[in-house]
Amino acid sequence: MTPTPTRVAPPKLRRRGSAWLWLTLFTVLGLGSAAVGAGLAVLLQGSPFQQRWLSQEEAKTFFGEPLAKGFFGVPRLSRPVNILFMGIKVLSLDPQAGYQKRVNDFEGLTDTMILARFDPTTATVTAISLPRDTQVLIKNDPYSKLNEANQKGGPALAAETVSALMGGVPIDRYVRVNPMGIEGLVDALGGITINVPKDLKYQDDSQHLYINLKAGLQKLNGKQALHFLLFRQDGLGDIGRIQRQQIFMRAFQEQALTPQNITRLPQIFGVIRQYVDTNLTGEELLALASFAQETSREKFQMILLPGQFGTSGRLASYWIPDPTRIQRVAVQHFGLTVPEATGREMNLAQIEVVLQDSTGERGAVTALTEQLLKAGYQRLYREVPWHETLNQTVIIAQQGNVAAAQAVQTALGFGEIRVDSTGILNSDVTVRIGRDWRFHLNSAAPQ
Repeated sequence: MTPTPTRVAPPKLRRRGSAWLWLTLFTVLGLGSAAVGAGLAVLLQGSPFQQRWLSQEEAKTFFGEPLAKGFFGVPRLSRPVNILFMGIKVLSLDPQAGYQKRVNDFEGLTDTMILARFDPTTATVTAISLPRDTQVLIKNDPYSKLNEANQKGGPALAAETVSALMGGVPIDRYVRVNPMGIEGLVDALGGITINVPKDLKYQDDSQHLYINLKAGLQKLNGKQALHFLLFRQDGLGDIGRIQRQQIFMRAFQEQALTPQNITRLPQIFGVIRQYVDTNLTGEELLALASFAQETSREKFQMILLPGQFGTSGRLASYWIPDPTRIQRVAVQHFGLTVPEATGREMNLAQIEVVLQDSTGERGAVTALTEQLLKAGYQRLYREVPWHETLNQTVIIAQQGNVAAAQAVQTALGFGEIRVDSTGILNSDVTVRIGRDWRFHLNSAAPQ
C-alpha cells in the first residue's frame, strides 16, 4: 500500500454562521418529565416562534400534515419529518458604516443550511450539511449558490431549492436562526466541554473578530463556542467548519441532556424567542424535542452533501454536487423512493478506506491494512494520526454510505459505526483505530 499525502482542498467556501447548535435545541427542550412537557405544550400553543408569516402560496411549499399527536397530554412525533434549518448571515456590509450586526433579521443570505430528518420508524435523527456555496438553479440561473435562495425568496424558495437539490425530498417545516443567539444559549446551559482538535487563531479587525482557542479538552463559554463554530482558516473553508460543527454537535447533544437544564428553561426560551423564526407549532416543537432527547448517540447521523470543490474558471468558488451520491443518501436516509434504485452487489475493491491511527502503537495501521486486504479491499490509504486517543475503533460512513461502513466492520470484526462527516473528506469510509485493535487482531501485533 502506498500512503497518500493528507488531502487539502483550496479555501474556496466562505462566510460564517451555524445552524448546528440550534438543531440541538430540540434535545434541550426535550428535558424533563412528562408533566413538564405537558405544561410547556400549553405554554407554546400555536406558532410561538414564527416571525415571518407565509403567504398561502408559500405555505404550500411545506407538507402541511400534522407532525405530532398527544399521548397522555404529552405531544409525540407521529411520522417521519424533514426540517430545513438555516443560519442567517450575522454581519452585513454598509458602505458608510462598515460591518453591522443584523439582529432579529432573517431575510438575508444563509451561512449554514442543514436538512434534518427525525424518523420515529427507525428511531434516528439524520442531518445533512449543505455547503453554502453549493451550485444550484435559482430562478433559471444555473450559476446560483445555495445561500442566495433565502435572500431571493425567503424560506419557501429555500425549501424548494433544497428539495430539488436532494432529488425531490419533501420539506415539512423550516427553522431560521440568527447565530447571534448562540452565545446566550451556550451560556444559559452553563458552557460546553469539547476537545479542540488544534490551535484555532484568527484576527479580523474590520469585523472585530478575534479567535484564539488552544488545542485540548476544555470547557467553552458562549463566546468561545461561537468562535469554535466560526473558524474556517484551515484550508478547507466551509467544509472544515462543517466538520468542526459536527464534532461540536455530538459533544453538545450528550452534555445538554442534564437534569439541571430544566431550571434553565426560562433563560433558554428568552434566547430563542428573539433569534428564531419557524413554522413549527409549539406542540410539534416539543414532540421533536422529546424524540431527539430519546435518540441514542449511534442513532444520531451526520452527513455532508456529496460533492467536490470546483477547480477552475467560473465554478472555482463553488461546491459541485454529486447527483448520484446525493440520490443514494436521499434514498437511504431521507425516505426518497426511486424506482431505478436497485440493490447492486457491493464491489469492495472500489470502496476507498482511509486508516487513521489514534493510539501511536506500532503495527496498528499495518494490522488493519492486512485484514482488509484479505477481505478484498484494495483502495486503502494511511492518513495523519488522529489527535485524541480512542479506546474504541470508530468506523465513519463519510459519504453517508452505511452499507460500506457495515462491510468494513464485518471485515475487521470490530469497531463502532458512526454516520457523520468528520472523517477524511474524499473517503467512503474513515477508520479511526482505537486501542481495542490489539484485542481483535492480536496475532498481527508486533511482539
